[in-house]
Amino acid sequence: MTSKNTSSDHALDVLVVGGTGVDTTVRVPELPLPYADTYPVPPVVDRIGNTGSGVALWCHSMGLRVKLVDLIGEDPQGALVRDHLAGRGVDFAWAPSEAGTRRSVLLVDPDGRRLSLHDPRPADGRRLPRDLYLPALRATRHVHLTIVDFSRHVYADIPGGTTVSTDLHDWDGENDYHRDFAYSSDLVFMSATALGGRREEVMRDIAARGRARVVVCTDGADGCHVLTDGDRIRHFPAQPPPGPVVDTVGAGDAFVSGFLYGRLTGQPPEDCARLGALAGARACTVAGVDGEGPSPGFTARSTITEPVT
Repeated sequence: MTSKNTSSDHALDVLVVGGTGVDTTVRVPELPLPYADTYPVPPVVDRIGNTGSGVALWCHSMGLRVKLVDLIGEDPQGALVRDHLAGRGVDFAWAPSEAGTRRSVLLVDPDGRRLSLHDPRPADGRRLPRDLYLPALRATRHVHLTIVDFSRHVYADIPGGTTVSTDLHDWDGENDYHRDFAYSSDLVFMSATALGGRREEVMRDIAARGRARVVVCTDGADGCHVLTDGDRIRHFPAQPPPGPVVDTVGAGDAFVSGFLYGRLTGQPPEDCARLGALAGARACTVAGVDGEGPSPGFTARSTITEPVT
């Protein structure tokens, strides 16, 4: 995934396509949640959410120059997304979606584990207007495509020499929906959640059938596995959270952002994996997908680049 692009040649470091929304977080006493007519719960909270928001916010907090483009609703949830990104200084371009803004209900247990009930608000075949993303596409060093359906049509417009990443999340290695993303990206992230004993097989299949130079499979507390050009899969450990775990929401997006930060600053795979793991661990100590977190003066860049002791 080595690119000839340099930061001085381009106005942007990362263009994120798709994947904004709102998370409604409900803290529950346990998961799975046994049936009951009513559970009293702590205050239910609406926050910016979904993977595109998480990657954009974390990359921005690391000092990368980021733009996010998406279809969202002209509804209260869309207003929450726009206001939050504006407040954080993240450049956001959007077009209206009649289907509304994506939403997720997150059930979070006392240990921070979460169950996501995701409402994707499919846009019924609608594509992103090309004038919404083409100027940014020509100005960026790197593109991160989330797996919303309209993102797959952006591949054809990406200039030669511009690198591309995607996150397949819990792909099982079989679902055809993910294949365009898996085989058309230079850097592919995925989770081991649905792979069972097929992790290495699926990682090697992505590299063999597609254009990926790096395939990364995250495995929660067991760290991650990284396949590079040499056809060698290496394991890297997770990092301990630097404080109490609040929830695991956004940890995967933080990992992706830390890894991308490493790649875009010319660091080797082992350091990219360490940066991703540090960012993912930090994300577990703050609520939701936002890389800023509640701590005054916190920046993800200073946190993840501290030496490991």
